[in-house]
Amino acid sequence: MYDSHRLRAAFARSLSAMYGAEVPAYHTLVDVSTAVNTDVAAAHPDTAERLGRIDRVTAERHGAIRVGTAAELRRVAQIFAALGMEPVGFYDLRGDAATSLPIVSTAFRPTTSGALALNPFRVFTSVLVTDDRRYFDADLTAELDAFLAARTLFGDEVVELAARAEADGGLSDADAERFLRLATACFELSDEPVDRAWYGRLAHVSGVAADIGGVTTTHINHLTPRVLDIDDLYARMAALGITMIDEIQGPPRWEGPDVLLRQTSFKALAERRRFREPDGSVVDGTLSVRFGEVEQRGIALTPAGRDRYDRMIVAVDEGAAGATPAERNEVKLAVWREHLPTTEQGLADAGLAFFEYTAVPGARGRPADDGAPSSLAELLASGALVRTPIVYEDFLPRSAAGIFASNLDSAGSRDSTREGAPRDEGWLADAMGRVVHDPMELYAAQQQASLDAAAAALRIPALTAPS
Repeated sequence: MYDSHRLRAAFARSLSAMYGAEVPAYHTLVDVSTAVNTDVAAAHPDTAERLGRIDRVTAERHGAIRVGTAAELRRVAQIFAALGMEPVGFYDLRGDAATSLPIVSTAFRPTTSGALALNPFRVFTSVLVTDDRRYFDADLTAELDAFLAARTLFGDEVVELAARAEADGGLSDADAERFLRLATACFELSDEPVDRAWYGRLAHVSGVAADIGGVTTTHINHLTPRVLDIDDLYARMAALGITMIDEIQGPPRWEGPDVLLRQTSFKALAERRRFREPDGSVVDGTLSVRFGEVEQRGIALTPAGRDRYDRMIVAVDEGAAGATPAERNEVKLAVWREHLPTTEQGLADAGLAFFEYTAVPGARGRPADDGAPSSLAELLASGALVRTPIVYEDFLPRSAAGIFASNLDSAGSRDSTREGAPRDEGWLADAMGRVVHDPMELYAAQQQASLDAAAAALRIPALTAPS
């Protein structure tokens, strides 16, 4: 019997093998990531695993896919449900004119610390907003909707097997193998000819719109390893002659704790595709839509921490207007040093980040009937409690949009004078028929569960973290 965790691990391996065969540079990215992680672990044995065991970090992946309709989103959500992956978060990548993309997204991932420890595979999943008039006029929307309605990305058999896996908690070996083959095949790059004229019309609006709605299939857009030193990886990839995007997205490298998520990628590669010309002939050509992304994960921030982060990014934008990537990074550093604590304790004391708390075996706190009960600070100072950071398991919409945009041949077109189309977490939930989890609530629940367990082990009243 394959339970959801075994299915998820097997699917991640299958997808990785398929994607590596299609994009050989992915193997280079994985090899360099593994080498960096090995070197960091050797150089910093006391801290390298602060944000996760080295074996988990090196095996960790997230994928990215794009679909065109609510119906396609519902079907792929069923496939991921079989793998123990639930939708977490809502990301609107339509953003500002500089990085605007006609998509909204969620991330399918495990939602418990135990499931994440077993296999933390995630898939960042975007859906096209075909009725957003800033991108598509009424006529193009009608054509695009008709095109999308005529295709089938996820066949009935794979969806039915996924539904059975979710309902029964897994699949028999034979059914699991069939499901894994079918699910992996859903994301293979098709050799079917691309209608050049139709693809070109959508690419004029957005390369992402063309990648989603200009073809009759979908595919893995990127498969991302996790690295412990993304700056070292960036330098090593460049030294190998691989063209990287201009900068690392997200927070800067600095002397304080890593928070949230840093991401970068190598530029999209020209891949052979076949095109159908207006006269019906089929010719060889290339498209550049898939790229190699890598990530370095930091500590999950609380709502207060995230609010501070967002205000810091605004300060960076204001201070780095018109700057080069190197100059922008210097502005980031100055802003980080001014506004963010330089230690984990500082983050915790200010209620800016989430942590887990573990009682040391044999330790005891001061019970309530023996005077004032022990405070969280006293327990930490005495060594009765150990505090470890909770890893940020999610994404940053601006960083995702920035990487997507950095790998497009052109900025596309957008008429900001027109009205957008409403999309929010509720729309996503209705489209999928599933709850979209709030990542902040998941982190808060994980933190409080650890405090409750620690209080029980220490035989003291309930504990709460600073807020």
